[in-house]
Amino acid sequence: MKEVSVTLKIHLQPRASRNGIDGVHGDALKVKVTSPPLEGRANKAVKKLLAEQLGLSPSQVEIIAGQRSREKLVRVSGLSRTEVERALGTHLPAP
Repeated sequence: MKEVSVTLKIHLQPRASRNGIDGVHGDALKVKVTSPPLEGRANKAVKKLLAEQLGLSPSQVEIIAGQRSREKLVRVSGLSRTEVERALGTHLPAP
């Protein structure tokens, strides 16, 4: 059986006043985290936030590009694109 996964383009806003998903920014999902972009803390916060929102474990959320950038590519394993959109309550930009 083939593993289902979705790749999301993320625009990250570190050091925000709150953690959350703030709709779409251009062609990416805008994600805000309170963590600073130091020592990978913001990346860990993005993984944790997305995993919580999607009902997944953090190991099912992987940053595959943009480790040191605000623009990131994130792979979510175990859910279809439709399931991700439903869980986040937003329509995702085309990949």
